[in-house]
This record gives sequence, structure tokens and C-alpha cells, in this order.
Amino acid sequence: MSYDDSVGTAKGQGENARLDSLKQFRSAGRGFWSHVSEADWSDWRWQLKNRITSLEQLQKLMPTLTPEEHAGTVLANSKLALAITPYFFNLIDPADENCPIRTQVIPKVQETHTASWEMDDPCGEDSHSPVPGLVHRYPDRVLFLVTDRCASYCRYCTRSRLVSNAAGYDFHPEFEKQIEYIRKTPTVRDVLLSGGDPLLLSDDKLEYLLSQLRAIPHVEFLRIGTRIPIFLPQRITPALCAMLKKYHPLFISIHTNHPRELTTEVREALGRLAEAGIPLGNQSVLLRHVNDDLTTMRALVQKLLMCRVKPYYLYQCDLIAGSAHLRSSVRKGLEIMEGLRGHTTGYAIPQYVIDAPGGGGKVPVNPEYVLSRNADRVVIRNFEGKIFEYPEAADGTPLVKAPKEIEEPELV
Repeated sequence: MSYDDSVGTAKGQGENARLDSLKQFRSAGRGFWSHVSEADWSDWRWQLKNRITSLEQLQKLMPTLTPEEHAGTVLANSKLALAITPYFFNLIDPADENCPIRTQVIPKVQETHTASWEMDDPCGEDSHSPVPGLVHRYPDRVLFLVTDRCASYCRYCTRSRLVSNAAGYDFHPEFEKQIEYIRKTPTVRDVLLSGGDPLLLSDDKLEYLLSQLRAIPHVEFLRIGTRIPIFLPQRITPALCAMLKKYHPLFISIHTNHPRELTTEVREALGRLAEAGIPLGNQSVLLRHVNDDLTTMRALVQKLLMCRVKPYYLYQCDLIAGSAHLRSSVRKGLEIMEGLRGHTTGYAIPQYVIDAPGGGGKVPVNPEYVLSRNADRVVIRNFEGKIFEYPEAADGTPLVKAPKEIEEPELV
């Protein structure tokens, strides 16, 4: 074995060990709240009431704040509020400035720096809003915003203009007007409840919305977009699951970015939703120094399947104002997608998308696997880089000639 081979082998073994470690399920633990009773700790309302929301609390719990974090926290409430549940705070490594959990929820002063290409509303939602709190951007589906509150606030939030009301957006959903618009628009077959986080509503209020929407004949299925199972798994109670079960077909999209977020508590919460017959998908955002490397992403998608969740979307970070320090490159995203394809099950591979700036909608972005095509054939490559020819059928009828592997030219 050559020196280069031995180095490559050692590196591969190291990555495999890291992958195995990231895929382990661990409890978030109690941390600073070990004195709290089990009844309180397991109560989602207690978790919300005791969130970290100020610089004073943050400094007391994590005296290792960097100057950038300190300055960012001072300024946070002018853009997007600070809030971290005690449960989720326990996942932060206070000794690691680049902790992927810390990066997602602790403000940095860079949030106040806006690049010329960044926007307050990068997805153009406000311009596609026929009534307050409803976005109708695609022909057959609508986004139904129910609240501007979340259990914790992601620093890259695409709706930071609205969420938490720190910027004074003054969002007030008008449920009756939102429902009436859907009722009068028969092309709408799919309703996505989002916000803010819909699962912060009480069971009764959420059931009211679901029942009203389910009663509309042309609404075929309902979706909920939520980060609650990750930030606040205590909220996924048996009572909530029993209520949700009544409104099938109902899908839930969760949002998790790093395998460390998938704890034993989260796995149990997701299991309760799955047992209620709810199909689960995950949406991740590609974030710099959080999940923009292949081993981390492979661990995440494989761990999601272990939690009965299908990786659904991997989003390129939207051009939200103040997010440049968190944005990884499209080039890196394509590299990760190429590394997943063929090296893990197809069930684990999300669709990589860019939400076209200004309201253009989701655009799939994939590595180039089609090398050329004409009326007679398509030339493709596989995950190993091997090239194949597939005969094209102009009228849709398969040709007799079988596809073959093309010999790659010898390099000279």
C-alpha cells in the first residue's frame, strides 16, 4: 500500500467513525435544569415559559459568548427575537464557537449586515397574498400562516420580517377571511399550515382550523410545517396525535438541519406522529459550518429514516437580509447531492432546491447526469462516473436495441 493509499484509508475510516457517532441517538438531558421536576420538564408549556430570551439569561447559562454573539444578542430584538427552549439549549456545546446547534439559534452581529442582493421577503410572499396571512403562489396550493410565534427562533428564518414581530410587521392572521378565500377558490387542493409554528396553537384552536379546512370539498389534503418536534418534542402529546389523526390525509413536514438535533426525545415524538398514521417529511436548509459537508448530511438523512421521516427538501439558504454568514454555496450543495446519490438509499436523498428570489418558486437543482441527448439517444452517467447510452423512442415505443455501457476514452 502506498503512502497516499494509507492516508486515504485512514481518512475513510475516520469519516466512517464520525458518521457512526453522528447517527447515535442521545438524550438532550436536563443540564442546568436538573432541579426541575419531571412533570415540569415534560410539560411543553413550562418549556415555553422558561425559554432563554435575554442577554442576561444567555450570559448566565453560557459565559463563553463570543463578542459577535454578545453584540448580536443586544441587537437581536430589532430584527428577530431571541428564544431558545431549555430542552434545545441543552444540545449546544458551550465550548465550541462553531457548534452547529449554537450557530442556528444564537444571534451574531453579522445579522445586521445586509448584502446588496439580500431581501426582507426573498420568496415574494407578500406580493402573492390575496388576503392577510394567505400566500397563493402556486396554482393548486396555498400557504396558510397561522401565527408569528415559534418555540425557538432560527437565525436564518426566511420570514424574519414577520416572525416574532421584532421588526414591527404586526402580523394578525384573519382565519375567517383565509378560510373563505380557500372555500371560494376551487383550484386549491392542498393547504399548508405554517407561520410561525402551527403546533404552538392549542389543540382546540388547531382542530378548529383543520375541521374547517377538511369540510371544504375541493381541499384534498392538509399539511403542517413545523419545527416543534425538534425544538419542543414535549408538545407532541398523545392527545395532540389523537386529534390530528381525525383529519387524514394529513402530512407533516418537520425541519431539522443537523443529526445532533435528532435525540431520543425527538425520535419518540416523531414515533407518536407516525403511529397516528401521519406521513412525515423533513426540510433542511443548507447552512455554512452546520451541515454543508457530506458526512454530516449523510448522517442526517440516514438518521431521519430511522425516525420514520423521509428527507424531502434540502433548501439553498434564501437570500434573507443578514444571512450571508450562514450561506453555503450552491457548488457545495451539488457536491453533497452527488455524494449521496448511489452511496445511500434513494429514500434518503432529498430534492435540492433554490427558492427563486422574488417569488419564482422552488427550482430543482441537480448534478449533471444527462451528458447529451438528441432524437435517437440519451447519454447519461451514473454515480461512479461511468457513461451509458439509452436509446430514445420518438413515439414513446421502446426500441429493440438494448442500452449499453460506453467505453470511456483512454487518457493520453
